Amino acid sequence: MLLCLDIGNSQIHGGVFADDALRCQFRKSTQPLGTSDELGIFLTAVLRAQDVDPRAIDRVAICSVVPAALHSVRNASLKYFQREPFILQAGVKTGLKIRYRNPGEVGADRIAGAIAAAHLHPARDLIVVDCGTATTFDVVTAAGDYLGGAILPGLGVSAESLASHTAKLPRVEIARPEAALGRTTVESIQSGLYHGHVGAIRHLVAELRREAFPEAAPRVIGTGGVARMFAAERLFDEVVPELVLWGLRQAETMNRETRAERK
Repeated sequence: MLLCLDIGNSQIHGGVFADDALRCQFRKSTQPLGTSDELGIFLTAVLRAQDVDPRAIDRVAICSVVPAALHSVRNASLKYFQREPFILQAGVKTGLKIRYRNPGEVGADRIAGAIAAAHLHPARDLIVVDCGTATTFDVVTAAGDYLGGAILPGLGVSAESLASHTAKLPRVEIARPEAALGRTTVESIQSGLYHGHVGAIRHLVAELRREAFPEAAPRVIGTGGVARMFAAERLFDEVVPELVLWGLRQAETMNRETRAERK
């Protein structure tokens, strides 16, 4: 079985794949991450709680946007699973042609999402919108070219920034408001956060379509922790919450097969 770990700025999203099935998922706060032992104990405990024997994990794959976390996670993999993890990073096989000016700048989670989208919909023009700590937009052509995209603060970051930089505005729950017209301060903030984000996503998707795919309609895939919140807005053609995990699995498989062929 393959243990996949997507290390984000706010959370670690983990999953275990058995063949072609996602057997289980879990989440852990990235801050504080803890030592390699604390992380290893957490991972083995959460797997047992979901009826997965940690001894059955024979491969580990990691993508991370938190460089400082890689040391602890790698050591936890070595000590608790006796596996050198595959790390999705510059130089590994992705199946994509990265057209970023500096390919090393692209976040591993963005590449993983693009890999999964291209695998799910081969030979299709695609826009992937990942709604997490940041909301990222990634453009992939039918030919497998990763062109780049856009990044804006996610809903949670926007809410925290508003509360921390104003004297009287409170922290609010991230929720879809019943109406755009807020009649309390909390309702007004929730409306602004939600509808402002909807507007930003809709506008950016339209601009990316116009610039990258003027002759065709790309498939728009939503993913990330809050993507389902926008279901009623019809921003996405489909929502795949575990897209990054699937992309990480696909990358690990490609690179493992390539190594086997070279032997």
